[in-house]
Amino acid sequence: MIIPWKDLPAATLDNLIESFVLREGTDYGEESFSLAEKVAQVRQQLERGDVVILYSELHESVTIAPKQTISATQDATEF
Repeated sequence: MIIPWKDLPAATLDNLIESFVLREGTDYGEESFSLAEKVAQVRQQLERGDVVILYSELHESVTIAPKQTISATQDATEF
């Protein structure tokens, strides 16, 4: 299930993004970014619609994923 980021309280969204950034270990290349910069980058991606927040009832978990990887018929329990 896709959760609209605008529906989340600001503190909850910040915590979710921070948790995602810390969990993902994303490769940012040779540049080093602070946690705050990484959180801001993910927030911008949410605002642009490049990524979405997914909730899995099966796993009772939340993640952030690129929008292009989510098909219209894909069940959120698949992530």
